[in-house]
Amino acid sequence: MDRRSIIKNAGIAGVLAAGAAPAVHAQTSEIRWRLASSFPKALDTIFGAADSFAKKVKELSGGKFIISTHAGGELMPPFGVVDGVQNGTVEMAHTAPYYFHGKDETFALGCAIPFGLNSRQMTAWMYQGNGGKLMREFYAKYNIVNFPMGNTGAQMGGFYRKEIKSVKDIKGMKFRVGGFAGRVFERMGGVPQNIPGGEIYTALEKGTIDAAEWVGPYDDQKLGLNKVAPFYYYPGWWEGGPQLDLFVNDKAFASLSPENKAIIECAAAFAHTEMQAKYDAKNPDALKQLVGAKTKVLPFPKDVLDLAFKESMKLYAEITEKNENWKKVYSDYSAFRKDQNLWFRFTEARFDSFMQSQKL
Repeated sequence: MDRRSIIKNAGIAGVLAAGAAPAVHAQTSEIRWRLASSFPKALDTIFGAADSFAKKVKELSGGKFIISTHAGGELMPPFGVVDGVQNGTVEMAHTAPYYFHGKDETFALGCAIPFGLNSRQMTAWMYQGNGGKLMREFYAKYNIVNFPMGNTGAQMGGFYRKEIKSVKDIKGMKFRVGGFAGRVFERMGGVPQNIPGGEIYTALEKGTIDAAEWVGPYDDQKLGLNKVAPFYYYPGWWEGGPQLDLFVNDKAFASLSPENKAIIECAAAFAHTEMQAKYDAKNPDALKQLVGAKTKVLPFPKDVLDLAFKESMKLYAEITEKNENWKKVYSDYSAFRKDQNLWFRFTEARFDSFMQSQKL
Protein backbone atom coordinates (compact mmCIF):
# COMPACT_ATOMS: atom_id res chain seq x y z
CA MET A 1 0.00 0.00 0.00
CA ASP A 2 1.41 3.43 -0.94
CA ARG A 3 1.51 6.50 1.29
CA ARG A 4 -1.46 8.12 -0.48
CA SER A 5 -3.66 5.09 0.23
CA ILE A 6 -2.64 4.98 3.90
CA ILE A 7 -3.61 8.63 4.35
CA LYS A 8 -6.90 8.11 2.53
CA ASN A 9 -7.95 5.08 4.62
CA ALA A 10 -6.55 5.87 8.05
CA GLY A 11 -6.52 9.65 8.15
CA ILE A 12 -3.45 11.82 8.58
CA ALA A 13 -3.87 12.11 12.38
CA GLY A 14 -3.86 8.35 12.79
CA VAL A 15 -0.78 7.94 10.62
CA LEU A 16 1.15 10.62 12.46
CA ALA A 17 0.18 9.19 15.85
CA ALA A 18 0.88 5.56 15.08
CA GLY A 19 3.49 5.78 12.37
CA ALA A 20 1.61 3.12 10.42
CA ALA A 21 -1.86 2.07 9.45
CA PRO A 22 -4.01 1.59 12.63
CA ALA A 23 -5.43 -1.79 13.56
CA VAL A 24 -8.93 -2.44 12.26
CA HIS A 25 -11.48 -3.36 14.97
CA ALA A 26 -12.88 -6.83 14.63
CA GLN A 27 -16.42 -5.48 15.20
CA THR A 28 -17.37 -2.41 13.19
CA SER A 29 -21.08 -3.09 12.56
CA GLU A 30 -23.85 -2.43 15.07
CA ILE A 31 -24.48 -5.07 17.72
CA ARG A 32 -27.99 -5.61 19.10
CA TRP A 33 -28.58 -7.72 22.19
CA ARG A 34 -31.51 -8.37 24.51
CA LEU A 35 -31.46 -8.30 28.30
CA ALA A 36 -34.16 -10.13 30.28
CA SER A 37 -34.78 -8.78 33.77
CA SER A 38 -36.41 -10.58 36.70
CA PHE A 39 -38.02 -7.31 37.82
CA PRO A 40 -41.01 -5.14 36.86
CA LYS A 41 -40.46 -1.78 35.18
CA ALA A 42 -42.43 -0.03 37.92
CA LEU A 43 -39.46 -0.49 40.25
CA ASP A 44 -37.23 2.18 38.78
CA THR A 45 -34.31 1.45 41.13
CA ILE A 46 -33.87 -2.29 40.69
CA PHE A 47 -35.12 -2.61 37.10
CA GLY A 48 -33.57 0.75 36.39
CA ALA A 49 -30.08 -0.72 36.82
CA ALA A 50 -30.60 -2.62 33.57
CA ASP A 51 -31.62 0.59 31.79
CA SER A 52 -28.60 2.46 33.21
CA PHE A 53 -26.32 -0.36 32.08
CA ALA A 54 -27.76 -0.38 28.56
CA LYS A 55 -27.50 3.42 28.30
CA LYS A 56 -23.87 3.35 29.40
CA VAL A 57 -23.00 0.57 26.94
CA LYS A 58 -24.49 2.64 24.13
CA GLU A 59 -22.56 5.75 25.23
CA LEU A 60 -19.23 3.95 25.60
CA SER A 61 -19.59 2.21 22.24
CA GLY A 62 -20.51 5.35 20.36
CA GLY A 63 -23.96 3.95 19.65
CA LYS A 64 -22.68 0.75 18.06
CA PHE A 65 -23.66 -1.64 20.89
CA ILE A 66 -27.40 -1.52 21.55
CA ILE A 67 -29.05 -3.50 24.35
CA SER A 68 -32.83 -3.59 24.72
CA THR A 69 -34.08 -4.22 28.26
CA HIS A 70 -37.15 -6.31 29.01
CA ALA A 71 -39.06 -6.55 32.29
CA GLY A 72 -39.84 -9.87 33.94
CA GLY A 73 -42.52 -11.67 31.94
CA GLU A 74 -41.93 -9.87 28.64
CA LEU A 75 -39.54 -12.36 27.06
CA MET A 76 -39.71 -15.10 29.71
CA PRO A 77 -40.91 -15.60 33.29
CA PRO A 78 -38.99 -13.59 35.94
CA PHE A 79 -37.50 -16.80 37.32
CA GLY A 80 -36.72 -18.21 33.87
CA VAL A 81 -33.83 -15.90 33.03
CA VAL A 82 -31.01 -18.25 34.01
CA ASP A 83 -32.37 -20.89 31.64
CA GLY A 84 -32.76 -18.19 29.00
CA VAL A 85 -29.11 -17.15 29.22
CA GLN A 86 -27.83 -20.70 29.62
CA ASN A 87 -29.66 -21.82 26.48
CA GLY A 88 -28.79 -18.69 24.50
CA THR A 89 -32.42 -17.57 24.15
CA VAL A 90 -31.22 -14.14 25.25
CA GLU A 91 -27.69 -12.82 25.43
CA MET A 92 -27.97 -11.49 28.98
CA ALA A 93 -30.12 -11.18 32.08
CA HIS A 94 -30.28 -9.06 35.23
CA THR A 95 -31.42 -10.88 38.32
CA ALA A 96 -30.92 -11.82 41.96
CA PRO A 97 -28.89 -15.05 41.85
CA TYR A 98 -30.44 -16.44 45.02
CA TYR A 99 -33.73 -16.95 43.17
CA PHE A 100 -32.07 -20.01 41.64
CA HIS A 101 -30.85 -21.77 44.78
CA GLY A 102 -33.13 -24.67 43.80
CA LYS A 103 -30.70 -25.45 40.98
CA ASP A 104 -27.74 -25.30 43.37
CA GLU A 105 -27.46 -23.59 46.75
CA THR A 106 -24.23 -21.94 45.56
CA PHE A 107 -26.27 -19.44 43.53
CA ALA A 108 -27.26 -17.79 46.82
CA LEU A 109 -23.65 -17.00 47.69
CA GLY A 110 -23.50 -14.75 44.63
CA CYS A 111 -26.34 -12.66 46.05
CA ALA A 112 -27.10 -12.94 49.77
CA ILE A 113 -27.50 -15.51 52.49
CA PRO A 114 -28.97 -14.98 55.97
CA PHE A 115 -26.43 -13.26 58.24
CA GLY A 116 -24.00 -12.88 55.38
CA LEU A 117 -21.89 -10.01 54.06
CA ASN A 118 -23.17 -6.45 53.95
CA SER A 119 -23.05 -4.56 50.66
CA ARG A 120 -19.57 -3.10 51.04
CA GLN A 121 -18.18 -6.42 52.22
CA MET A 122 -19.85 -8.20 49.31
CA THR A 123 -18.32 -5.80 46.82
CA ALA A 124 -14.93 -6.24 48.46
CA TRP A 125 -15.22 -10.03 48.27
CA MET A 126 -16.23 -9.92 44.62
CA TYR A 127 -13.67 -7.38 43.40
CA GLN A 128 -10.71 -7.81 45.76
CA GLY A 129 -11.29 -11.16 47.44
CA ASN A 130 -11.83 -14.53 45.77
CA GLY A 131 -15.57 -14.07 45.26
CA GLY A 132 -15.46 -12.97 41.64
CA LYS A 133 -13.15 -15.81 40.62
CA LEU A 134 -15.01 -18.51 42.56
CA MET A 135 -18.47 -17.46 41.39
CA ARG A 136 -17.33 -17.20 37.77
CA GLU A 137 -15.98 -20.74 37.95
CA PHE A 138 -19.33 -21.89 39.33
CA TYR A 139 -21.48 -19.99 36.80
CA ALA A 140 -19.42 -21.43 33.95
CA LYS A 141 -21.28 -24.70 34.60
CA TYR A 142 -24.40 -22.85 33.38
CA ASN A 143 -22.76 -21.19 30.35
CA ILE A 144 -22.78 -17.87 32.22
CA VAL A 145 -20.23 -15.07 32.56
CA ASN A 146 -21.20 -12.94 35.58
CA PHE A 147 -20.67 -9.32 36.58
CA PRO A 148 -21.82 -7.62 39.81
CA MET A 149 -24.58 -5.18 38.84
CA GLY A 150 -26.27 -3.62 41.81
CA ASN A 151 -26.84 -3.93 45.52
CA THR A 152 -29.78 -2.68 47.58
CA GLY A 153 -27.87 -2.43 50.85
CA ALA A 154 -29.32 -4.00 54.00
CA GLN A 155 -33.03 -4.55 53.55
CA MET A 156 -36.10 -4.25 55.72
CA GLY A 157 -37.79 -7.34 57.12
CA GLY A 158 -41.12 -6.92 55.38
CA PHE A 159 -44.78 -6.10 56.06
CA TYR A 160 -46.93 -8.30 58.33
CA ARG A 161 -50.65 -8.45 58.92
CA LYS A 162 -50.12 -9.26 62.59
CA GLU A 163 -47.57 -8.18 65.16
CA ILE A 164 -44.65 -10.52 65.88
CA LYS A 165 -44.02 -10.73 69.61
CA SER A 166 -41.95 -13.94 69.67
CA VAL A 167 -40.90 -16.94 67.58
CA LYS A 168 -44.31 -18.46 68.30
CA ASP A 169 -45.85 -15.97 65.88
CA ILE A 170 -43.69 -17.34 63.05
CA LYS A 171 -45.31 -20.78 63.25
CA GLY A 172 -47.50 -21.44 60.23
CA MET A 173 -47.01 -17.95 58.78
CA LYS A 174 -47.19 -17.83 54.98
CA PHE A 175 -44.39 -15.42 54.13
CA ARG A 176 -43.27 -14.20 50.73
CA VAL A 177 -39.49 -14.17 51.05
CA GLY A 178 -36.86 -14.11 48.33
CA GLY A 179 -34.72 -17.08 47.56
CA PHE A 180 -32.53 -18.85 50.07
CA ALA A 181 -33.98 -17.24 53.21
CA GLY A 182 -37.12 -19.30 52.78
CA ARG A 183 -35.25 -22.43 53.81
CA VAL A 184 -34.29 -20.85 57.12
CA PHE A 185 -37.78 -19.47 57.64
CA GLU A 186 -39.18 -22.96 57.05
CA ARG A 187 -36.89 -24.39 59.73
CA MET A 188 -38.33 -21.78 62.09
CA GLY A 189 -41.85 -23.09 61.48
CA GLY A 190 -42.93 -20.69 58.75
CA VAL A 191 -44.25 -21.42 55.27
CA PRO A 192 -42.12 -19.57 52.67
CA GLN A 193 -43.60 -18.41 49.39
CA ASN A 194 -41.49 -17.50 46.34
CA ILE A 195 -43.49 -14.84 44.44
CA PRO A 196 -42.20 -12.35 41.82
CA GLY A 197 -42.20 -8.68 42.82
CA GLY A 198 -45.05 -7.74 40.53
CA GLU A 199 -47.40 -10.25 42.16
CA ILE A 200 -46.72 -9.57 45.85
CA TYR A 201 -49.37 -6.92 46.48
CA THR A 202 -52.23 -9.01 45.12
CA ALA A 203 -51.19 -12.06 47.16
CA LEU A 204 -50.98 -10.02 50.36
CA GLU A 205 -54.23 -8.18 49.67
CA LYS A 206 -56.17 -11.39 49.04
CA GLY A 207 -54.73 -13.08 52.12
CA THR A 208 -52.97 -15.75 50.09
CA ILE A 209 -49.95 -14.84 52.21
CA ASP A 210 -49.70 -13.39 55.74
CA ALA A 211 -46.61 -11.27 55.20
CA ALA A 212 -44.18 -10.22 52.50
CA GLU A 213 -40.75 -8.70 52.13
CA TRP A 214 -39.31 -7.04 49.08
CA VAL A 215 -36.46 -4.54 49.51
CA GLY A 216 -36.95 -1.40 51.57
CA PRO A 217 -39.10 1.70 52.01
CA TYR A 218 -38.80 3.16 48.49
CA ASP A 219 -39.70 -0.01 46.61
CA ASP A 220 -42.09 -1.34 49.25
CA GLN A 221 -44.08 1.88 49.13
CA LYS A 222 -44.26 1.68 45.34
CA LEU A 223 -45.68 -1.84 45.67
CA GLY A 224 -48.26 -0.51 48.16
CA LEU A 225 -47.53 -3.17 50.76
CA ASN A 226 -48.28 -0.78 53.64
CA LYS A 227 -51.87 -0.52 52.43
CA VAL A 228 -52.59 -4.17 53.19
CA ALA A 229 -50.28 -4.92 56.15
CA PRO A 230 -49.62 -2.42 58.98
CA PHE A 231 -46.50 -3.84 60.68
CA TYR A 232 -43.10 -3.16 59.12
CA TYR A 233 -40.21 -5.08 60.68
CA TYR A 234 -36.44 -4.68 60.56
CA PRO A 235 -33.77 -5.72 59.79
CA GLY A 236 -33.97 -8.11 56.87
CA TRP A 237 -31.52 -10.50 58.49
CA TRP A 238 -31.51 -12.63 55.35
CA GLU A 239 -30.31 -9.76 53.15
CA GLY A 240 -27.55 -7.72 54.71
CA GLY A 241 -26.14 -6.84 51.29
CA PRO A 242 -27.89 -8.62 48.39
CA GLN A 243 -25.97 -8.30 45.14
CA LEU A 244 -27.71 -8.30 41.79
CA ASP A 245 -25.85 -9.79 38.85
CA LEU A 246 -25.57 -9.37 35.13
CA PHE A 247 -25.50 -12.82 33.53
CA VAL A 248 -24.08 -13.05 30.01
CA ASN A 249 -24.19 -16.11 27.77
CA ASP A 250 -20.60 -17.33 27.52
CA LYS A 251 -20.63 -17.88 23.74
CA ALA A 252 -22.14 -14.45 23.12
CA PHE A 253 -19.55 -12.86 25.39
CA ALA A 254 -16.69 -14.73 23.69
CA SER A 255 -17.84 -13.38 20.33
CA LEU A 256 -17.25 -9.78 21.42
CA SER A 257 -14.15 -7.75 20.72
CA PRO A 258 -11.88 -6.94 23.69
CA GLU A 259 -13.22 -3.37 23.59
CA ASN A 260 -16.84 -4.47 23.88
CA LYS A 261 -16.03 -6.93 26.64
CA ALA A 262 -14.45 -4.06 28.57
CA ILE A 263 -17.48 -1.88 27.88
CA ILE A 264 -19.79 -4.49 29.43
CA GLU A 265 -17.57 -4.78 32.50
CA CYS A 266 -17.35 -1.01 33.00
CA ALA A 267 -21.04 -0.35 32.37
CA ALA A 268 -22.01 -3.08 34.85
CA ALA A 269 -19.69 -1.57 37.48
CA PHE A 270 -21.31 1.83 36.92
CA ALA A 271 -24.82 0.40 37.36
CA HIS A 272 -23.60 -1.54 40.40
CA THR A 273 -22.57 1.64 42.19
CA GLU A 274 -25.53 3.70 41.01
CA MET A 275 -28.18 1.27 42.30
CA GLN A 276 -27.21 1.47 45.95
CA ALA A 277 -26.68 5.21 45.70
CA LYS A 278 -30.28 5.52 44.54
CA TYR A 279 -31.61 3.36 47.35
CA ASP A 280 -29.60 5.20 50.00
CA ALA A 281 -30.86 8.54 48.66
CA LYS A 282 -34.51 7.56 48.28
CA ASN A 283 -35.20 5.31 51.28
CA PRO A 284 -35.14 7.97 54.05
CA ASP A 285 -37.99 10.06 52.60
CA ALA A 286 -39.98 6.95 51.76
CA LEU A 287 -39.65 5.69 55.34
CA LYS A 288 -40.87 9.06 56.67
CA GLN A 289 -43.89 8.86 54.38
CA LEU A 290 -44.68 5.32 55.49
CA VAL A 291 -44.55 6.34 59.14
CA GLY A 292 -46.72 9.34 58.32
CA ALA A 293 -49.26 6.93 56.82
CA LYS A 294 -49.48 5.10 60.17
CA THR A 295 -47.15 2.22 59.35
CA LYS A 296 -45.82 0.70 62.56
CA VAL A 297 -42.06 0.22 62.21
CA LEU A 298 -40.76 -2.37 64.68
CA PRO A 299 -37.58 -4.41 65.33
CA PHE A 300 -37.71 -8.18 65.22
CA PRO A 301 -37.78 -9.66 68.74
CA LYS A 302 -34.38 -10.93 69.86
CA ASP A 303 -35.56 -14.54 70.10
CA VAL A 304 -36.54 -14.41 66.42
CA LEU A 305 -33.08 -13.20 65.41
CA ASP A 306 -31.36 -15.72 67.70
CA LEU A 307 -33.30 -18.67 66.28
CA ALA A 308 -32.82 -17.45 62.70
CA PHE A 309 -29.06 -17.22 63.22
CA LYS A 310 -28.88 -20.65 64.85
CA GLU A 311 -30.86 -22.33 62.08
CA SER A 312 -28.87 -20.53 59.38
CA MET A 313 -25.54 -21.79 60.69
CA LYS A 314 -26.90 -25.33 61.02
CA LEU A 315 -28.20 -25.20 57.47
CA TYR A 316 -24.86 -24.05 56.08
CA ALA A 317 -23.08 -26.89 57.86
CA GLU A 318 -25.53 -29.40 56.39
CA ILE A 319 -25.13 -28.06 52.85
CA THR A 320 -21.36 -28.08 53.19
CA GLU A 321 -21.46 -31.83 53.83
CA LYS A 322 -23.37 -32.64 50.66
CA ASN A 323 -22.63 -29.92 48.07
CA GLU A 324 -19.03 -29.62 46.86
CA ASN A 325 -19.77 -26.45 44.87
CA TRP A 326 -21.13 -24.76 47.98
CA LYS A 327 -18.31 -26.08 50.17
CA LYS A 328 -15.65 -24.61 47.89
CA VAL A 329 -17.20 -21.15 47.74
CA TYR A 330 -18.64 -20.93 51.26
CA SER A 331 -15.35 -21.81 52.94
CA ASP A 332 -13.79 -18.73 51.37
CA TYR A 333 -16.92 -16.60 51.90
CA SER A 334 -17.16 -17.43 55.61
CA ALA A 335 -13.45 -16.73 56.22
CA PHE A 336 -13.79 -13.38 54.47
CA ARG A 337 -16.93 -12.58 56.50
CA LYS A 338 -15.09 -13.29 59.77
CA ASP A 339 -12.27 -10.87 58.94
CA GLN A 340 -14.66 -8.22 57.65
CA ASN A 341 -16.77 -8.31 60.81
CA LEU A 342 -13.64 -7.90 62.91
CA TRP A 343 -12.62 -4.83 60.92
CA PHE A 344 -16.09 -3.25 60.72
CA ARG A 345 -16.51 -3.70 64.47
CA PHE A 346 -13.75 -1.16 65.10
CA THR A 347 -14.73 1.30 62.37
CA GLU A 348 -18.08 1.37 60.62
CA ALA A 349 -20.18 -0.14 63.40
CA ARG A 350 -18.83 2.10 66.15
CA PHE A 351 -18.92 5.23 64.01
CA ASP A 352 -22.47 4.55 62.79
CA SER A 353 -23.69 3.76 66.29
CA PHE A 354 -22.31 7.02 67.68
CA MET A 355 -23.62 9.17 64.81
CA GLN A 356 -27.10 7.68 64.97
CA SER A 357 -27.32 8.54 68.68
CA GLN A 358 -26.64 12.23 68.04
CA LYS A 359 -29.16 14.98 67.40
CA LEU A 360 -28.13 16.56 64.12
